[in-house]
Amino acid sequence: MRRRKVKITPLDLFVVLLLVGAGLYLAYRMKVGLHYKWKWGVIPQYLFRFDQENNKWVANLLMQGLFTTIRLSVWATILATILGTVMGLFRVSQSLFKRLTGRTYVELIRNLPPLVLIFIFYFFVSDQIMPVLGVDEFVRSRSESTQAVLTFLFAPPSLFTAFLSALITLAVFEAAYITEIVRAGIQSIEKGQWEASYALGLSWWQQMRYIVLPQAMQRILPPLAGQLISTIKDSAVVSIISIPELTFQGMELMSATYLTFECWITIGVLYLILTLSLSLAVERLEIYMRRSEA
Repeated sequence: MRRRKVKITPLDLFVVLLLVGAGLYLAYRMKVGLHYKWKWGVIPQYLFRFDQENNKWVANLLMQGLFTTIRLSVWATILATILGTVMGLFRVSQSLFKRLTGRTYVELIRNLPPLVLIFIFYFFVSDQIMPVLGVDEFVRSRSESTQAVLTFLFAPPSLFTAFLSALITLAVFEAAYITEIVRAGIQSIEKGQWEASYALGLSWWQQMRYIVLPQAMQRILPPLAGQLISTIKDSAVVSIISIPELTFQGMELMSATYLTFECWITIGVLYLILTLSLSLAVERLEIYMRRSEA
């Protein structure tokens, strides 16, 4: 595949200069109009700090929030992929009941604001389900090494229940979109593939397992990877229930230091680094998938 040469036009230069000028003007208005005093030198200490007891650098407030965001997004994507795949199969099932179940789930979740879902799941799951299951008691009764592992993978014992509530909410919300990705991927397979597999005497499940899904996966994976990026951005909504992810830590830091612009610009850059890295990875995946199809 031939690589196209990148051509920079005068319009591109004009747009870049316009954006740079707009950024400089905003910075000037903050400095003069708001009399804002920039204090960027304070921000690095909230990213990493030196632990004198252990004699090493450790993550501080903002990086801890970033790691929580990553953990929440990864686990939510895994659960959402499982649930979305099941519901996607329901959406293309021959059973009317399964199709109605999948359709009802998608329409219900996609047409409710995530903030409303957060409150519903948080108060219902945390107050009703978790105490019945004894999650808090189970986590607190584990050994220190087990608690350390759970803290690394999920959250500290004091926040474990709230973290699970946020995780379930985010997974249920994102799974509705993954359901449609799976459904579209399956339905994009040519009709001749279904007819050929049916002519071979395969059952519906055998058609899906051996013929349709292997082909559909090549079309599903790129948008599925892109959904992880959306999950990272959507995870900021759980800050409303005091999950110490990146946005919540930013609000706490801003309240304590009053460094409004420095805090939110830093948080925006951290989100941008995370999502742009994943965007580049998704782009490489799409190129690889296109080459495989070719």
